[in-house]
Amino acid sequence: METTRMSSKGQVVIPQDIRQTIGAEEGTMFSVMGIEDTVILKKIKAHSNEEIIKTLDEIAAKNQKRLQAMGFTEKDILKAAERERARKKS
Repeated sequence: METTRMSSKGQVVIPQDIRQTIGAEEGTMFSVMGIEDTVILKKIKAHSNEEIIKTLDEIAAKNQKRLQAMGFTEKDILKAAERERARKKS
């Protein structure tokens, strides 16, 4: 266990050995939770572009199946998108 001190701006330094242990580098994001006299920092995993694209592709595939089950075709979706674009332009 190590100690650190908060600056006048509310900044706290995470000791180097702890940063190395958790793989934290400059720009690493943390979620912060405070309970009574305890502060918890949880490192937020940054997703790669490939992971984000894969997730979006999975969502698109699920939605496509749902729309097909409801009787919509790709042409229906394209027409709806065209109508919405025209509506936003006017």
